[in-house]
Amino acid sequence: MKKTVVVRFILNGEEVEARVDPEITLLRYLRDVQRLTGTKNGCSTNHCGACMVLVDGIPTKSCLLRLNRVAGKKVETIEGLSKPEELHPIQAAFLAIGAVQCGFCTPGMIISVKGMLDRHPEPIAEQIREALKDNICRCTGYVKIIDAVKLAARWIRHP
Repeated sequence: MKKTVVVRFILNGEEVEARVDPEITLLRYLRDVQRLTGTKNGCSTNHCGACMVLVDGIPTKSCLLRLNRVAGKKVETIEGLSKPEELHPIQAAFLAIGAVQCGFCTPGMIISVKGMLDRHPEPIAEQIREALKDNICRCTGYVKIIDAVKLAARWIRHP
């Protein structure tokens, strides 16, 4: 019989009790069990940042993180940012500036930006670059992404 563990945590504002294999990663749980597919699997090696989620407000790569490591914590995914029919200002700014191309890395980038803006509501370019250092985008040159982050910061400060 396969061993299972019980992991309790908050996922996008809702209490979750997961009975899972102790080896399951947060990414696999989100995608395969919760069907939250906005968190992407880009490398499975903790390098690209496509799997970024917020764990207690800190941008965290989920592809190698065992689910039991989030016990008692708050996890927020890209699906938890917006309300029905209303994008989060960061999402809206990325669209307004045209900071998306293929879109595969975008959810992870937006999560990293959210974590940074929660700590630094008026970021300078250096803070933005630091916040995005763990997110790889193969389509853009990051210029529009940085512009989108600046716009989102203004929109969040002055709704």
